[in-house]
Amino acid sequence: MIAAQLLAYYFTELKDDQVKKIDKYLYAMRFSDEMLLDILCRFRKDLESGLARDTNPTATVKMLPTFVRSIPDGSEKGDFIALDLGGSNFRILRVKVSHEKKQTVQMESQIYDTPEDIMHGSGTRLFDHVAECLGDFMEKQKIKDKKLPVGFTFSFPCSQTKLDEGILLTWTKRFKASGVEGMDVVKLLNKAIKKRGDYEADIMAVVNDTVGTMMTCGFDDQRCEVGVIIGTGTNACYMEEMRHIDLVEGDEGRMCINTEWGSFGDDGSLEDIRTEFDRDIDLGSINPGKQLFEKLISGMYMGELVRIILVKMAKKGLLFQGRMSDALCTKGKFQTKHVAEIEKYKEGLSNAKAILADLGLSPSEDDCIAVQHVCTIVSFRSANLCAAALSAILNRLRENKKLKCLRTTVGMDGTVYRTHPQYAKRLHKVVRRLVPDCHVRFLLSESGSGKGAAMVTAVAYRLVSQRKQIDETLAPFILSRQHLQDVKDKMRVELERGLKKDTHHSASVKMLPSYVCGTPDGTERGKFLALDLGGTNFRVRLVKIYSGLRKSIRMYDKIYTIPLEIMQGTGEELFDHIVQCISDFLDYMGMKNARLPLGFTFSFPCRQAGIDKGSLVSWTKGFKATDCEGQDVVDMLREAMKRRNDFDLDIVAVVNDTVGTMMTCAYEDPNCEIGLIVGTGSNVCYMEEMRNIETVEGEDGRMCVNTEWGGFGDNDCIEFIRTKFDREVDEGSLNQGKQRYEKMTSGMYLGEIVRQILIDLTKRGLLFRGQISERLRTTGIFETKFLSQIESDHLALLQVRGILQQLGLDSTCDDSIIVKEVCGVVSRRAAQICGAGMAAVTDKIRENRGLEQLDITVGVDGTLYKLHPHFSLIMHQTVKELAPKCNVNFLLSEDGSGKGAALITAVACRLREQEQQNK
Repeated sequence: MIAAQLLAYYFTELKDDQVKKIDKYLYAMRFSDEMLLDILCRFRKDLESGLARDTNPTATVKMLPTFVRSIPDGSEKGDFIALDLGGSNFRILRVKVSHEKKQTVQMESQIYDTPEDIMHGSGTRLFDHVAECLGDFMEKQKIKDKKLPVGFTFSFPCSQTKLDEGILLTWTKRFKASGVEGMDVVKLLNKAIKKRGDYEADIMAVVNDTVGTMMTCGFDDQRCEVGVIIGTGTNACYMEEMRHIDLVEGDEGRMCINTEWGSFGDDGSLEDIRTEFDRDIDLGSINPGKQLFEKLISGMYMGELVRIILVKMAKKGLLFQGRMSDALCTKGKFQTKHVAEIEKYKEGLSNAKAILADLGLSPSEDDCIAVQHVCTIVSFRSANLCAAALSAILNRLRENKKLKCLRTTVGMDGTVYRTHPQYAKRLHKVVRRLVPDCHVRFLLSESGSGKGAAMVTAVAYRLVSQRKQIDETLAPFILSRQHLQDVKDKMRVELERGLKKDTHHSASVKMLPSYVCGTPDGTERGKFLALDLGGTNFRVRLVKIYSGLRKSIRMYDKIYTIPLEIMQGTGEELFDHIVQCISDFLDYMGMKNARLPLGFTFSFPCRQAGIDKGSLVSWTKGFKATDCEGQDVVDMLREAMKRRNDFDLDIVAVVNDTVGTMMTCAYEDPNCEIGLIVGTGSNVCYMEEMRNIETVEGEDGRMCVNTEWGGFGDNDCIEFIRTKFDREVDEGSLNQGKQRYEKMTSGMYLGEIVRQILIDLTKRGLLFRGQISERLRTTGIFETKFLSQIESDHLALLQVRGILQQLGLDSTCDDSIIVKEVCGVVSRRAAQICGAGMAAVTDKIRENRGLEQLDITVGVDGTLYKLHPHFSLIMHQTVKELAPKCNVNFLLSEDGSGKGAALITAVACRLREQEQQNK
């Protein structure tokens, strides 16, 4: 027993001594975490240089765009061919993706040899060989008569400008076929296929094997957004934000980047970690000075690196008692598979003895321990370096997404990763140590990169089909110049019909006289109360107007909400609530005893018989209070004040919010004679010649006409631009068949149009994996403010996904792009037809006045106009194109229509005083 313990102790001491000796000799190949973090930072810097347009030409890490923009989403289906060329074996697969109960993949494959003379011969011979193998495979599959989509895994550095193109930059992995570098490999293969003439193939995608690995794993796990291969060669790819890829046009979405990280360090940035052994490897390679990172990591060099170390140690008498064999001195005799066998946990030392014996050596136990430790240091260094570079990519993904903690999946492949007994565990452990904020699942690719090429093709096939269907769905929203001209012409007709006594009753644009016959002249002064009712918020405002040298306006206001039950209750309840709010405000301002002149902004269609007389034509914007339509709202307000009986006001004017906006801006710019609101609702008013307003007595001067253009089209005159989604929104509204133009242009409805489109696309499997959330089924849940947010130029797709998540929608990057596109076409159409309507109004004013050129200002208000990032510009451009003889300036109303009501009241008071003085 004691003898056995002594023997074990002696053996352990011997082993420890050998390990220490090797550690000392190979000290430069061991890295601390601090060193690995430094390498991580170096790689990150090179990665960013490869992405930037200015530095890409000189960058060592080329960051090649692959034009793979999407990972599988589970809806792919079809019959595909995949070619996989990347080593001495050439593989062809037939991949069938089907949907019965769940998505399934069936694969049949065949491996063909690529002889050395073809690998090193001419490019023509190489691609003739590939075409011949493909023909043989299709013959055996009995599909020579079919033109199936083909994905081509071409595992060499290529530059691409589209998915079905791959221009070879340089051969690697012992390939040296002439006349291929700088050429498009898809064209070369198509040429070889065409030369045969016995079958056809539709090559839809050329991908790198690393991309193929990511896509293969992406089929099983949709979180997969990184692919890594550690085999004969090494490389990584990942999904980068388009906004960071300078070499490709566009900022939307993501694209897979093939890093080609094997060349990291080719500029000398890794010289401090390269050893004399690495330099020997490089000098003996077919591409000295290139792929230096790959030569530190990959299976093509790992065995040879160990052999060189063993030879040098033997020469120094540190191994094999200084003896060497011819085999040990022969390049390529010690292979990477030997490294894996020697590092096996139990049989490693016995494997080492057998392998060394095959090399003509007679190793001692000491030698076997030393060789095993050399293998461990070399393979561990490889795992460490790979982990540092991968950690840089993971950190970038986390930062791109602005996450504190990233959860992602990395698709893995390659013989070193697959077959080495310790490599995968070491890699995982180091990654988790270097980037603790990244929780990574490592998923082994079960079917190789060939299936990945088929999946890239399947995704491309799906995207082409989806694109066609989405384009067809959105096509009715894309309006031509002629469409917009027709809208302008029809608006002009309806404006004229609304003004004429004979056609006024049947006109869809009611052209209601406002009895506002003048704009501010700067002499107005005094204190005025303004009420503003036009939505769920009700504003009471005190306006103090100063004239002369002190010309200015001061305002004090308070906002009150109008609950839904009051909006849709009785008229008496609504006006009692309004009066209660006024009473509260007067208490708040300490002005209960003052009899102030009041202007009432009432933002609904009213037929006025005077400036202080307005009968409600119809409710809009979700209001449904009973016993109001056909009634004078000024009388209803006076009656409510009498019922309360604790204050008195002089109601001077009832005005539309659009008229109020025009007056607010006219106070700043006397040239302002049009008011426009594009917010919850949509409307325009303008100064019309009295001689044209047949519904009002008098011929002289001008009067502001409230067009109520939201009703444009209620007589079917714009059916040619309405879509099925507009009809669905109309059918679900409170006022079906009414306000059709408003339902295509205003904030109350645009979000609902988008919601209807999203539901339609989802039902057809084109969005959200065909899953409609309960929240998306809810009418009104997609608010128009989301359009403004989603279409913001500064908003990344990640933030778009955040908005969609609020609606219970688990969206992919592709989903977010489609949603953004839907929002864009809906808001663009709204802005264009709003511009067409405005062009009709400005041209009418110009013709009224017999002018060749009109200069005019439009006062504008409304949340859609103010907050949407593109609405105003598109509308302005449309007006310019459709009314070229009108120079239209748009002035934003800063203080809303409430200030306008006070100004109208002030102007009315001034005019009333002038009349009394003239009597």
